[in-house]
Amino acid sequence: MKTVLVTGGAGFIGSNFIRYLLSRYDYSLINLDALTYAGNLDNLRDVEGDSRYRFVHGDIRDADTVRPLMREADAVVNFAAETHVDRSLMHGHSFIETDVLGTYVLLEETRRADIQRFLHISTDEVYGDIAPGLASREGDPLNPRSPYAASKAGGEMQCRAFFETYGLPIVISRGSNNIGPYQHPEKAVPLFVTNALDDQPIPLYGDGRQVRDWQYVEDHCAALDLLLHHGEPGEAYNVGADNHRFNIEVVQTILALLDKPRTLIRHVEDRPGHDRRYSLDSSKIRALGWAPRHDSQAAIEKTVAWYVDNRWWWEKIKLGQYREYYQQQYGQRLADAPPTSE
Repeated sequence: MKTVLVTGGAGFIGSNFIRYLLSRYDYSLINLDALTYAGNLDNLRDVEGDSRYRFVHGDIRDADTVRPLMREADAVVNFAAETHVDRSLMHGHSFIETDVLGTYVLLEETRRADIQRFLHISTDEVYGDIAPGLASREGDPLNPRSPYAASKAGGEMQCRAFFETYGLPIVISRGSNNIGPYQHPEKAVPLFVTNALDDQPIPLYGDGRQVRDWQYVEDHCAALDLLLHHGEPGEAYNVGADNHRFNIEVVQTILALLDKPRTLIRHVEDRPGHDRRYSLDSSKIRALGWAPRHDSQAAIEKTVAWYVDNRWWWEKIKLGQYREYYQQQYGQRLADAPPTSE
């Protein structure tokens, strides 16, 4: 393997994965990204001068852009996606176009090229809400409950069809919630951290007792590295850290780390169809030798420290279009939320 095409590499996990590969292999990396609101070349400022790295501005839905890049590549890692559940509830159309149609275009061009591995990045949300005491296994039925989750499940079905029909060397990963450097401040943990740093109210959906598995992005990158090189074609792999915590516990931990009062928390109206709990059985990938290095406390501490030290990165994002989104999503919710006592 000499050249890896990474789609969506200017996003959160994609940019961390590019940096991870460059630190471990002498590969050439091509980053294809449309630079939508969540794509940010600042995420890769420290590697843009590396001769092994090349950025291409383009959309995975455009076959004419994808085709020549496929001919250069030995492997493809597909991060390109619309990923924010809240945005999918507002404008689901773009999620179907990118996550399903875009994946189809990549697969069509893959079968015309000499690709050794196609690693498709999915999510634990395709399983839907998981009852306490249970954990999703790779063979379980998919039960997506948001437009975002449905679009990711649709992309997976395209991958499955192309493996079965054309024998493409496709591997699917289903990761739990990632946190760490360069995550867009619309997402939960960076939203909590940056609002707290600015002494702004922190919107927390419902009672805050939704359960998520908070995985540090570097651990996820290590798992994806393993699957890129050793995953079995035609197989899906759950990637979870078993770092399960209530959302309200995560907020309280962040506030304690920043020495901010709990009165910043505002319990706002929950979003429609909000899944209560995700949980993955990751024994399949652990049998390949992977294990996370960060527990939930370490993951949160390192994430908070990064946002404290990198105001230059997130402060400019929280201007302009972000403000419009934030007002639309939380303005009335915050206005209606009662104050929180200590």
